[in-house]
Amino acid sequence: MEPRTGLRERKKQQTRQLIFQTAARLFAARGFDAVTVAEVARAADVSEMTVFNYFPTKEDLFFAGMQFFEERLLEAVRGRAEGVSASAAFRRPIVDGCSRLAAEENAEMIAKAAVLIGGSPALQVREREIVSRYTQWLAELLATETGARPNDVEPQAVAGALMAAHRALVGYVRGSVLAGRRGPRLAADARSQARRAFARLDSGLADYTIRSHQGNERHTASRQDRPPSRRIQAR
Repeated sequence: MEPRTGLRERKKQQTRQLIFQTAARLFAARGFDAVTVAEVARAADVSEMTVFNYFPTKEDLFFAGMQFFEERLLEAVRGRAEGVSASAAFRRPIVDGCSRLAAEENAEMIAKAAVLIGGSPALQVREREIVSRYTQWLAELLATETGARPNDVEPQAVAGALMAAHRALVGYVRGSVLAGRRGPRLAADARSQARRAFARLDSGLADYTIRSHQGNERHTASRQDRPPSRRIQAR
């Protein structure tokens, strides 16, 4: 027989998932701002207090999946094996996760979420707050590992660059699905975009957009022009 603690935790996870799925259905049908927490509680057949126990704010209901993934990224960096860089550990779940975009239902979920976020200033503010919070936590983790002070610029800059690449990919995918792109080609394109962005971070910015001899024209090396080591990183 399953231990009581295991059964209790499983029931908590089931309740949390039920609330989240109910809220997602209501948000998709009526829009985020038009749905109240009380309505989510009634539809899920739980008390309003139960909803708040799992999700402190209505915005947390909407962004539960996002926050779970951000936590995965931090844990990937924190628990990486010896000899693995923070950048490599951070990007692996992102690149691997691109394969999920091939499923039509996942693309539809992203499209619906993008529309809701675009139409709700409250969600836009909350999303920025979540990104800022996880970026700060990543910076603190990197500072601890390197012996830097929490407010030193280097870990802050590295964390900001890693998170910015991740969020740029999120924006790219949202724009792609809203434009009607779907299936394996979307997944492959997102994976390529992610690999190129993180390869650029790994190789540095010294040779990126160097001014050419012709006026103000700037030159960005193509993938064919990059040294062999960089092409390997970008694969």
